[in-house]
Amino acid sequence: MERAQPTPLALPRPRPHRAVALAAGLTVTAALIAGCDSVSGIPGDDPAPASTTAATTTAAPSTTPTATQAIAPGEPAPNGATTSLPPLPADAPQVGAVPGAADAVTAVRRWAADLQTGTIAELQDTCWTIPPRTVADMYADPQAILAALSQPGTATTDTVTWRNRTTTVTVERESVATGYACGRVFAAGVEPGYDEADARHTVRRYLARTSGKPLDPADIEADHPLTCKASPASWDPTGSGNPVAAPLAGDSAKVGNVTSYAGDELRSEQVRGDYLEVHVPVTTSPGGTRTRTFTVVATAEGYCIGDVTI
Repeated sequence: MERAQPTPLALPRPRPHRAVALAAGLTVTAALIAGCDSVSGIPGDDPAPASTTAATTTAAPSTTPTATQAIAPGEPAPNGATTSLPPLPADAPQVGAVPGAADAVTAVRRWAADLQTGTIAELQDTCWTIPPRTVADMYADPQAILAALSQPGTATTDTVTWRNRTTTVTVERESVATGYACGRVFAAGVEPGYDEADARHTVRRYLARTSGKPLDPADIEADHPLTCKASPASWDPTGSGNPVAAPLAGDSAKVGNVTSYAGDELRSEQVRGDYLEVHVPVTTSPGGTRTRTFTVVATAEGYCIGDVTI
């Protein structure tokens, strides 16, 4: 499977819904649509072999909890788990003030400091909630990002955003709460949102957790929800007009006892509206290996998983 090399910031076609707007700066190749979300030539970004597919990416020092045991989806963080954040570097780039969201400025400055000095591979490790290929493409021009961050920001219930005439940078409130917020970067005029690579990465993270090897020790359901909420009952991938609670919300063990999964074989396809299906070979014990279908839906906070066909 060929993988495209990172390309400079490009303006993609916007989608009508905010949560599935195509990320500017991403060159969406046929390889990406087939499920290839890593970057060729960057150490540690390629999916591992099927027997060890759940990645063991180095934990970001700014967000690693003291307790590092795997937490299955739906389980709370362990008692005593804390978050250790390093002091903000004195030379961290300045970030424009955001009325009512001073914590966002500090969280983004920590990321901006790494953006200014780190390599793409290091940023992929730190920003593990974002697909590795997306990190490489979005962060290809750090100076353009820092220039946008220097402007005053604005906040909504879900996100905090900085923009100038050429670039828009947005972070999720969920990541701000951790004290270290990786930005998503878009060309000016493109509505921020998520794409199919994000949908596949959501499933990849879920399977990494359930197999006992999360992409980062901090990736636990309590802090980074991947399962759709049971309430309100809005799950309706077939368009029946009779929404119900997301099935997975009431049965977190539905996927079974996952031992491994083929992370290099994830495929995605649109079902209806904001609903997508992600297909991936999954090995369970007992049960063997078979392709499971995860149905996900786009929300203002990203994709969530509402059901899995076993």
